[in-house]
Amino acid sequence: MKCVSPIIALVIALLAGVTQAADRPNIVMLLADDLGYQDVGCYGGPVKTPAIDALAAGGTRFHDFYAGCAVCSPTRATLLTGRHHIRAGVYSWIEDGPQRSHLLLRENTLAELLKNEGYATAHIGKWHLGMPTPKLDKPTPDEHGFDYWFATVKNAIPSHRNPNNFIRNGKPLGELEGYSCQIVVDEAIDWLETRRDAKKPFFLNVWFHEPHAPIAAPDEIVSDYGELKDKGAIYSGTIDNTDRAIARLVKKLHEIDKPENTLIIYASDNGSYRDDRTGGLRGKKGVNWEGGIRVPGIFYWPGNIESGKEISGNIPAGIIDIFPTICGLLAITPPEGRHLDGSDLAPLLVRGHGEFTRHQPLFWHLQRSRPIVAMRDGNYSLVAERDYEMSSDNMFQEAWIPRIKAGTYKNFQLYDLSVDPQQKHNLASEKPQLVAQLKSKMLEINDSVMADGPDWSQSVGDR
Repeated sequence: MKCVSPIIALVIALLAGVTQAADRPNIVMLLADDLGYQDVGCYGGPVKTPAIDALAAGGTRFHDFYAGCAVCSPTRATLLTGRHHIRAGVYSWIEDGPQRSHLLLRENTLAELLKNEGYATAHIGKWHLGMPTPKLDKPTPDEHGFDYWFATVKNAIPSHRNPNNFIRNGKPLGELEGYSCQIVVDEAIDWLETRRDAKKPFFLNVWFHEPHAPIAAPDEIVSDYGELKDKGAIYSGTIDNTDRAIARLVKKLHEIDKPENTLIIYASDNGSYRDDRTGGLRGKKGVNWEGGIRVPGIFYWPGNIESGKEISGNIPAGIIDIFPTICGLLAITPPEGRHLDGSDLAPLLVRGHGEFTRHQPLFWHLQRSRPIVAMRDGNYSLVAERDYEMSSDNMFQEAWIPRIKAGTYKNFQLYDLSVDPQQKHNLASEKPQLVAQLKSKMLEINDSVMADGPDWSQSVGDR
């Protein structure tokens, strides 16, 4: 057999790489902001959401799906890395002026992973993972793997109506007419039509601002849910308006490629700030009870992911799993030397991917929450409070980090979510052996996370 010349071998390898990239699905991530577990129709919510419901009907939805944290920025770090947000440098929601915190440049993001696999990448919408200020040089989305970005630093200002704080590839745009969700989808559609490399599969990361306050929605939509000045009606109107924007985006996606060539994932960054939108779960945004961390979770990929399927509550999953799941679905080897806290959900979504195994329980930490830590292992939830004092400031203080990293916990409480989703009956005194087993797991994860977490009160050696 004759040897193949190095040049021919290189050409063959390059062609194989192009073919492999072309055969891979487009990936679209839809993330709501502050949307609760029971806001949208397919989760029993009061808002009319036919577009989101259609994704659930045509795909698989999880009964028990979780945010990466009970507040905004940490979940976004978790989504992009598959790692606990503290490992990635994000302890709480980010305020760029007084804080050095941001998503660490050394992290391997989903955008970087897919870009290396031949994908075109774009981030459209809210960012909230740190932006440069006159005094602090923080990474921008392009430095985290996005070819193109159109974003706000955090919330839409002054509200969802006529926001004035969007930035496109580093250039502030001033006031834009319309509502944030529609502006975001307009930009996404424009990128799909005119700005992306059409020869490549794409990763389109769409992070909406709705229904995070300050809220606004068109009167004709709000009136379907109550009086125009009623906060609950406006809140519902923002979700309805977002669903209409999603419908436009999905229509465009199906125009430019076959539905079976695009994977769409839908979730929210944390629970609702409204008590009436958590599905009766305990707590809300900002706390590590179920109402603060449980959110919708939908995976849609026609012809690949099973349609009309609900994965029951005894198999919890979450945003932490998205990075490893995409690796599993696309047969991509995850980055070496990085501990992934999430697990590959592909066996639950697509037949022929083997048996699902969660390599470690789901774990949450938020320093201002009471309980400060929570863990989900099968049907059981274990929570605990901090065993140390901290100042009463509401905004995260980077001076707290040494104490957080060394902190211990007390008042461990145990709940069986299969029979007590509202977390009303503490089983700790009835099941002390189980508490001890789960506590050991929780502390092991906690120690690992804290060992990786940077101390922003000191130099971390990374932008």
